[in-house]
Amino acid sequence: MKRTSKIYSLAKGLAIISIGFLMSCNSVKSYSKKGIASEKLSAKQVIKQHEKQKAEFKTLQAKVRIDIINNDKSQGSTFNIRIKKDEVIWLSAKLGLARMMITPDKVKFYSKLDNEYFDGDYKLLSDFVGVDLDFKKVQNILLGESLTQLNPDAFSVFVNDNTYALHPTDQKPLLELFYLIHPAHFKMQSLQLSQQLQKRMLQVDYSAYQKVKNEILPQQVRVVAVEDDEQVSIEMEFKSISINQDLRFPFNIPSGYKEIVLK
Repeated sequence: MKRTSKIYSLAKGLAIISIGFLMSCNSVKSYSKKGIASEKLSAKQVIKQHEKQKAEFKTLQAKVRIDIINNDKSQGSTFNIRIKKDEVIWLSAKLGLARMMITPDKVKFYSKLDNEYFDGDYKLLSDFVGVDLDFKKVQNILLGESLTQLNPDAFSVFVNDNTYALHPTDQKPLLELFYLIHPAHFKMQSLQLSQQLQKRMLQVDYSAYQKVKNEILPQQVRVVAVEDDEQVSIEMEFKSISINQDLRFPFNIPSGYKEIVLK
């Protein structure tokens, strides 16, 4: 089923906050260490190193430049992002013209330009990327980590273009999944999901990371979502970053706004 332009615009907005942000602190350095992928490492060893790099923080605040390219049309702006790990992901446009909040139970959004709001669950996000999502999966994507905890017995690995390519040993033909793991810091270099029958593809590329104290965290992210002959690309660059500060997450839908209802 084709999306209406209004719902599709909302889906793109939700994708902005759901697939990519940078966590860091006031002292940030680009992580440029190079590594060489070894054929000797097993899937178990690669997964173990990847799990060691899980981010640890309490709160995050950052400004992020987001550019969206939809077919031949491009638009971009700067947003304020605040995160309370495992609890809230919050995004606000300049002057509060649009605001979004994601919690483990809800996905909420409103636009002062359109006088509309959305208050629902993860179905919209799941429909957009073609896989079932929840708060934990969204957060893991943002952090450059695997969607779920990986079972070493269920994955195989091979070296591809100097990255560790992890994939389920029993790869499903209806949903192909690959994690490309960087050989230097073992964070994700690319997440690739493909549904050939539905003509859907989602690819998240992490082109640069930053080192923050003892953590390696995303710096530049590019998301490509394809369905049929329509493609949306989202490019993000993160600035003015701080972590572990006391933050507020204001979100009140203005009265008189029209609810966006998905059918």
